[in-house]
Amino acid sequence: MFSLVLVGTLGAWLGFANPVLQFPLAALAFPLALTWIGLRAISLKQAFKFGWFAGLLAGIGCYYWMVIPVQTYGGLPWFIALPCPVVLAAAMGIYYGLFSVAMYQAGQKLEGIPLCLLAGLTWASLEMLMGWLFSGFPWTNLASAFAPWPFAIQGAALLGAYGLSGVLTMLAVAALLFSTYRSTLYLSISLSIGICAFGVLRISHFNGPKASYPISIIQGNIDQGAKWDPEYQAATVKKYATLTLQAISHFHPKVVIWPETAMPFYFQDKTPYKKAVQILAKDSRTPIITGSPAYKVIDAKARKYVLYNRAWLVDDTGRALQRYDKEHLVPFGEYMPFEEWIPFKKLVQAAGDFVPGDNNQPIIIDGVALGMLICYEGIFPELAQQQVERGASVILNISNDAWFGETSAPNQHLNLTILRAVEQGRWLVRSTNTGISAFVDPLGRITAMSTQFKAEHLNAFVAPINDTTPFHRNYDLIARSIYALTVAMYGLFVFGARRKEQ
Repeated sequence: MFSLVLVGTLGAWLGFANPVLQFPLAALAFPLALTWIGLRAISLKQAFKFGWFAGLLAGIGCYYWMVIPVQTYGGLPWFIALPCPVVLAAAMGIYYGLFSVAMYQAGQKLEGIPLCLLAGLTWASLEMLMGWLFSGFPWTNLASAFAPWPFAIQGAALLGAYGLSGVLTMLAVAALLFSTYRSTLYLSISLSIGICAFGVLRISHFNGPKASYPISIIQGNIDQGAKWDPEYQAATVKKYATLTLQAISHFHPKVVIWPETAMPFYFQDKTPYKKAVQILAKDSRTPIITGSPAYKVIDAKARKYVLYNRAWLVDDTGRALQRYDKEHLVPFGEYMPFEEWIPFKKLVQAAGDFVPGDNNQPIIIDGVALGMLICYEGIFPELAQQQVERGASVILNISNDAWFGETSAPNQHLNLTILRAVEQGRWLVRSTNTGISAFVDPLGRITAMSTQFKAEHLNAFVAPINDTTPFHRNYDLIARSIYALTVAMYGLFVFGARRKEQ
């Protein structure tokens, strides 16, 4: 069993973005090993134990970067920071332990193609639960490992990232069983050809509108440890203004995008820094979208207020009339869940104590609707779905990945966000403080990408798109069908077993 744990762990470490070498195909070894653990286990307890252990080790390798924001920017000692990725991996490992348990149970009743089908449905169901339960954290979404290979992720336009993960799991399990069941050999070959052929054909026959809408991204590369120091505020504004003027002089964009919390002050207040940004937008006749914290006074006398992680549009007249407040906050970073029961404060103190926004509409510039996603909102399919449902013709993700330092997290974050472009059939514009900033087309191909930890402007043309993908049109149906089919198949096992015993 320990050898299978090792296979699954190495598959996750190499398959997902990592500091050494990413080989997406290796990620299939993760569900393959978890399935094998379940099929070889002699008890439900053993299946869960080794499945959970494989998930724990895989998670530690994928979440190790958590130590950086907690210790370096959270100001907490190493003996608190170091266990954080282990605790998270242990919690997420429960899902993988349950998957092995499911395969243990299914393996006693099913064989061949039905077993592969149930494995795929179970994996997709568990990933959807990961994205929802306890606010959700679908960071190790299997489909995201294949984002560097655009041809392999086109299925997300049909089934979404979770559905595609289920198909990839079916492929992995079919490959595992082919020496025992001839039918699974045919299934593995068919799925491999189908995924590749559909991807290649969709890419080669894509006939979207011409990319003619110019956008500039500004990557300020501001030191996260210094950006909130009042002494650096003027230098920060000046740096973004200088890079913006360079972009405008070279490219003449319709809008310039600054990252999440690019402005380290309350933009709603009347300050010289706000005035400088307004003058820049007005004099250059170029709208600017920038992130900054915001507040709402609840009780002025009691000095009670709430904070928002906000994106502002400063239009070409210098007015800031449109905005977006982040809806899905980072637990233990931007807010403290179960605060009354947990005996410590937030793990990242510098992030602020925020409340979520609601009923956010796309930001509209000259008739083009930009669907906003702030930071890790880009890893949640439902938020991109919501923005497109409200009319977004381009998806805009602003983030500040400086928290992660020189780890694999920015690459993992980018790979997850790329799937939103394919799912929704939209151009994705991603602006970050230290990288990775990028322009991604509706097929998940990166058309322009920044260099990490370099102050620069990135320019490209995008195309506003109003057509929707099959995934978008059938979003609710797909999710319900995955859950319903999973439950139905397990229900049939239980019914069949009881009838046989009678």
